[in-house]
Amino acid sequence: MAISRKIEGFMSKSSWIRRMFEDGIKLKEQYGAENVFDFSLGNPNVDPPDRFRELLAEVVGECECTPGAHMYMPNVGYADTRSEIAAHLSCEHALVLSAEHIIMTCGAGGALNVVFKTLFDPGDEIIIPKPFFAEYTFYVDNHDGVPVFVETNEDFSLNLDAIERAITGRTKVILINSPNNPTGKVYDQASIEGLSALIEEKGREFGTEIYLVSDEPYSTIAYDGITVPSVLKACRNSLVVTSYSKSLSVPGERIGYIALGPEIADIERLIGGLTLSNRILGFVNAPALMQRVVGRMQGVYVDVEHYRRKRELLCDGLWEAGFDFERPDGAFYLFPRTPIADDVEFVRALQKKNILVVPGSGFGGPGHIRICYCVDDTTIVNSMEGFAAVMEEYR
Repeated sequence: MAISRKIEGFMSKSSWIRRMFEDGIKLKEQYGAENVFDFSLGNPNVDPPDRFRELLAEVVGECECTPGAHMYMPNVGYADTRSEIAAHLSCEHALVLSAEHIIMTCGAGGALNVVFKTLFDPGDEIIIPKPFFAEYTFYVDNHDGVPVFVETNEDFSLNLDAIERAITGRTKVILINSPNNPTGKVYDQASIEGLSALIEEKGREFGTEIYLVSDEPYSTIAYDGITVPSVLKACRNSLVVTSYSKSLSVPGERIGYIALGPEIADIERLIGGLTLSNRILGFVNAPALMQRVVGRMQGVYVDVEHYRRKRELLCDGLWEAGFDFERPDGAFYLFPRTPIADDVEFVRALQKKNILVVPGSGFGGPGHIRICYCVDDTTIVNSMEGFAAVMEEYR
């Protein structure tokens, strides 16, 4: 066999999103793109803010006139970019952060790998509430960690009792994702404060340091006046990983950062470890051009109203068709329950109507489907007849 058995197994586990994407290409060739309703990928269809394009042109012009503009920089990133981000976060979280608390990364995925590489000894455990972003399991395996999955409540809010039962002397990280992919749930202030208290209590009980890692690429996409609570403010041992992929609609540019809570124990050693990991994992440093751009984009985001309108179109249509779901607080995902236990069968039935969604079992949430509504409004509207027909068939 040309590839490792581990990767062969991973390919099988991660095949659903890839398979739906490939099936979508075939269906579009067969029926025409306008007749295929692809909700499989969380690929933002809203253009970046105008200011992004302006700054991009401006930065490119500056680089043409600046000797060494494309050379290596420190592995943690440009000091001025990190200072600009730290200043913005200090205001946003009511904390005192400096450039030293920020490490620029190749997106949030790169940031998570850097964090796990730095923190995990082989066999260390990471608690992950379900449902969860499917790539987490691969990131954890990259660094010999052991994922421990815990159930959330019926409305996808954190179940602190379940998390408490899961904590052991080997627990190194509790990983949360808010707003959540695939559910769109935002974990509220009380849950974050309760989780912080639990981490302190269990750390004392076991004589260990437990870290709360919050994956927040959707933190600027929240609806109905909901705000994402500050993990950095609530929890001493906290790290936030994020990217500009969704907040600026630039996922292909792979730019993000790690922000460290200023009260983390032995923070200088942790910063040193994260810096080394950023290099030895092969990232070396975050993209130079994008660092210069995003540093000047603090507080500028895509217009959330675009996604709010799409959420309403989708939720109203599916509710009328008889679907059961929790209305998402943020992000651009809906996670409806399926009328039968076999979510894969239900996905296949939708595919016969040229509707592409992903089984919830791929996210640790069987009996659901994930619908990405970062698509054209016409895709949502024109898909409703097919959604309703399949629901009627199984109801």
